[in-house]
Amino acid sequence: MRAVPVFLYHSVSTDPPAWTVPYTVTPRAFTEQLDRMADAGLTVVPLRRLVAALRGGPPLPPRSAVLTFDDGFADFYWTVTPLLTDRSLPATLYITTGAIHPPGGRPEGSLLPPAPMLTWRQVATLDALDFEIGGHTTTHPQLDALPAQRMWHEIVDNKRRLEDVLGHPVYAFAYPYGYSSTAVRRTVREAGWTSACTVRNAFSSAGDEPMRICRLMVRADTPPELFTQWTRGTGAPVAPLPETLQTMAWRLCRQARTLLWRPAAGRPGTGATP
Repeated sequence: MRAVPVFLYHSVSTDPPAWTVPYTVTPRAFTEQLDRMADAGLTVVPLRRLVAALRGGPPLPPRSAVLTFDDGFADFYWTVTPLLTDRSLPATLYITTGAIHPPGGRPEGSLLPPAPMLTWRQVATLDALDFEIGGHTTTHPQLDALPAQRMWHEIVDNKRRLEDVLGHPVYAFAYPYGYSSTAVRRTVREAGWTSACTVRNAFSSAGDEPMRICRLMVRADTPPELFTQWTRGTGAPVAPLPETLQTMAWRLCRQARTLLWRPAAGRPGTGATP
């Protein structure tokens, strides 16, 4: 378990809203990437198996990978699900609950710009199909820049809403933008989440931490050659990774902007914060 690629996707679409274009791959590109995983001999396993291995449980197959999807875009239901079910591949879908459409109504509200998002009925159907449903906060804020009380509500209310809809506990969480801190991770644990993913654009490994699992973000401009390297366990650093001075400085900058009511734009492609 030296280098486990935990792939992070957002949207898979041919016609995404402008703001999601950098983080969207086409169905054709996604299909080719699934084929590259198979050609490399990767075994796609559920996230929960990686988490169990990180906690000292049964080891993963020698060449394992994990698929994750953030936010809750509608194309996961219409485009991604058929492609994964045809291949019997598991995935974890992290939901921003404020962006999800209730039956016949409007979303409760999130910081994400407008985009076609899942409905609660679709989320429940995906859960019934055995895709793991995880949490991604209520409104998609930068958690490590929030006051403690608001941070708590973003994390706890997200979990409660998902569990109310699905009728069972949920355990997997992902930090919006990949941003976390010691205080954020402590709150996530106290809320009852048992794993949490960041970004960091690095491989997970036996030395990774269950509450800040490293992922590799697949973007519109991810070169096929680089993706192939990832499937072979090369082309990116391997966890664990130390927190850099740049990461700490960027967090302080964002916290200061939040205090001044000028939140900095998130940079989901950096993976700078653990």
